[in-house]
Amino acid sequence: MSVIRKESYSRIKKRIEKIVSGSAVPEDSIHSQNTLEWLIKLSPEADEALEIAALGHDIERAIKERKVKRSDYSSYDEFKRAHALNSAKILKEIMIECDAAEEFIEDVCSLANHHETGGNERADLLKEADAISFFDVNLPGYFNRSGIEATRKRCLWGLKRLSKKGRKIIANFKYEDEELARIF
Repeated sequence: MSVIRKESYSRIKKRIEKIVSGSAVPEDSIHSQNTLEWLIKLSPEADEALEIAALGHDIERAIKERKVKRSDYSSYDEFKRAHALNSAKILKEIMIECDAAEEFIEDVCSLANHHETGGNERADLLKEADAISFFDVNLPGYFNRSGIEATRKRCLWGLKRLSKKGRKIIANFKYEDEELARIF
């Protein structure tokens, strides 16, 4: 766990929020905040590095010229690894600009780089918050853009990321679209 000055934390948070709010995907900004909210619900003692990683874990999707493209990768998992690494690189640039300490930068980048796969208690927590948030706020938009078959595949992939506790949480989510609701 690393420490950050309050001023740097505030600047980093505002910069991430500004970038993510410019995403072409309408729910990206909501997902960023919602992932942070789920992180805190799951672990009220979450530290600042986890909070910044939660806010910025998908930041690369909001920068058109830097966004990784699914078509450039042979598998969905490879694409997700590249996405996580790219978001970590962008977060590092932001944190350097905001004078964050090297230890804090490394901590956040490691968390962001592992937000799809987990690997330790803190990265697993971020992965869980991200996955729950997908089902909480992203799923309807994803369904509208991608259709039923792609949504089914994405849901199966997302369910595999969740713990038993996470699956219990999302089992209570309700969706207005009847076709989407039938997936569960």
